[in-house]
Order: sequence, then C-alpha cells, then structure tokens
Amino acid sequence: MILTRLASMAVLALMLPVLLADCGKREEAPDPVRPVLCQKVIVSTLLDQTAYSGEVRARHETDLGFRTSGKVIARLVEVGSEVKKGAVLAKLDPSDAVLSAQAARADVAAAVTDSTYARSELTRYKELLDKGFIGQSVYESKLNAFNSADAKLNSKRAQAEVSGNQSAYTSLIADQDGVITAVNAEVGQVVATGQAVFRLARPEEKEVVINAAETRVNDLQNAQQILVRLWAQPDKIYQGKLRELAPNADAVTRTFAARVTIVDPTPGVKLGMTANVLIGGAGREAALLPLTAVYTNNGKPGVWIVHPQSGKVNLLPVELGQYREDGVTILNGVKNGDIVVIAGVQKLVPGQVVRPIFSTPAGGERKS
Repeated sequence: MILTRLASMAVLALMLPVLLADCGKREEAPDPVRPVLCQKVIVSTLLDQTAYSGEVRARHETDLGFRTSGKVIARLVEVGSEVKKGAVLAKLDPSDAVLSAQAARADVAAAVTDSTYARSELTRYKELLDKGFIGQSVYESKLNAFNSADAKLNSKRAQAEVSGNQSAYTSLIADQDGVITAVNAEVGQVVATGQAVFRLARPEEKEVVINAAETRVNDLQNAQQILVRLWAQPDKIYQGKLRELAPNADAVTRTFAARVTIVDPTPGVKLGMTANVLIGGAGREAALLPLTAVYTNNGKPGVWIVHPQSGKVNLLPVELGQYREDGVTILNGVKNGDIVVIAGVQKLVPGQVVRPIFSTPAGGERKS
C-alpha cells in the first residue's frame, strides 16, 4: 500500500514539469480593439483670434427720474415692459403739488386785482394832471405804482406756471419708445428730484460691452475682422464693428471699456445676453483641434495619430498656436487628412490598435 502511494507520487513528480511546460506554451488573449473619438485634420488659413466676454446692451440707454421730489404712490411698469412715448410709468403723491398750484393761482388773482386798481388810479391821475390839479411828481408816483403792480402780476403768473409744471411732474412720462431694463424704486418710497427710477433702453441698436487689456488695445483698433457669437446661439455668427473705445483705463481693473456694434442683429438677440466678441488678426496656415486632443508628454505637446491601415496610434509632437474658445490651433506637426484622437488621449499607449469613430456635424456618430 505504501509502495503504491510512493509510486503515484513519483509519477506526478515526473509529469509536473511537462504540465507546466504545456501551460507556458498557451498564447495570451489579444487586447480588445478600443473605440476612440477621432477627427480628420483640415489645414486652412485661420485668423489669430482673441475672445472677449461681454453683455448685450442697447446703444441708447436713459435713466429716468422725477423732476420733483415726493412719495411714489404708483408704479405702472416692470422690468422688460415695452413702453411707447408718452406712456405714464409712475406717479408721486400730488397733494403738495396741487396745494402749491392752488396757492400760486390765488397769488395771481390777487396780483391781477392790484394791477387793475393801479391802472385805474393811473388813468384818474392822468386826467387830473391834464387839468392842472396835480403836479407831475404825484402822477409819476402813481405811474411807478402801476409798473410795480404789473411786474408783480407777471412774476406771479410765472410762479403759477412753475407750480403747474411741478404738479404735472408728479407723473413720470416716457420720452421715447423703448424697453424698461431696470427699476430702482417701489411704491411707498420717497424719491429725490432727479433720482434714477427707471432705465429705458432703445433696442433698435444693440452692441456688446467688453473690457480689453491695455496690451490688446491696438489689436482691437486694428482688427481685420470682428465677430460676435451669443452663448444662447453658438451656431450663429454676427458681424461686429468697434464703435467706441474708452480713452483711459479703469482705475481698478486697468482695462479699457469698448462697445462693439452688432451689425444686422436678429430678433433672437436680446438685451442682457452674454456674448463672445472674437477679434481676428493676420491669418496663417494651421489646423484647429479640440483642446482634448492635446497630450503632454515630458512637458512637450503632441497628438495621437491613427494609422489608416493598421489602426495603430503613435504620438506625434506638434507646435501649438493660439488657445481659442473653440479649440487650439496646431501650427506644425500635422497635415491634411491625418486622423487625430480627440478624446481619452491620456489612456493610449504607442502601437495600440484602436477603432476610430468620427463625430458628425449633426451630433451623431459614424464608424470608420
């Protein structure tokens, strides 16, 4: 029995190297082909562009306020309300203005009475002077009294007109067609004369307000092309034109305020929208790729190129140009038709076999 077990163990010991050798001869399973998002390189003349973020504003904006002080008793518009010229926007408590106008009218009535009496006195004394009953000095005193009464009447009439205007000023009237973009007072609030209550914008001319660094002022002034792109409409490009550039820098930000007019804006361009202003300069041959296509190896930029026949990837050093909001320009290192990996570049290794997937303009995908 013992001899049998020993014999079995001896046989296993002899067969173990053979079994291990057979295992070592088994082939390892090939790595799976990895799908990657790719883009074909298109080399063309690209303008050097600098992007500025700004806000769409109306060219003509006016702060509206009451021409008299008082308590707001009614506000008839809200932010975004479209108003016509002559529309009533808000009202003040008219009590004091009405009483002042009544007092002014009473003063005019009293001045009319005084002027009428002075005129009749002057006429009577002129008759006495002609008959020789009084001297010239007495007549001249009556003439002076009449002139004074007449001047007071004119003064009271002017004051009454001012008081009447003050009464009318308790209603804030729109002086032009436009849109209310800001409201700075509420019902019950006491406002001072001239205090801004509303901001009225005329929306027919729209522009983007941006701030340019002092190193970019010359580029802005000499730009060959100015484009405007709204964040809400990324596929729509508008032509722009520099209309105004501040002559001095802001004391805090040290930037120069600029206004870029949007040429032929569509109804979709709304006041307050965020926009990018693209300033283009001299162009050169380059390719535009997404930022995600750039892979940095040992501090040097490169892109993964897919061989069209074998499907293997290789890291190709490139020279980067300008970083833009729509990608980065490649000045050297790639050529027309190259297949570049644009996503997941940090997970690739040289010689790895991949299956390119190209993005389509509609947002779908198609396999190569």
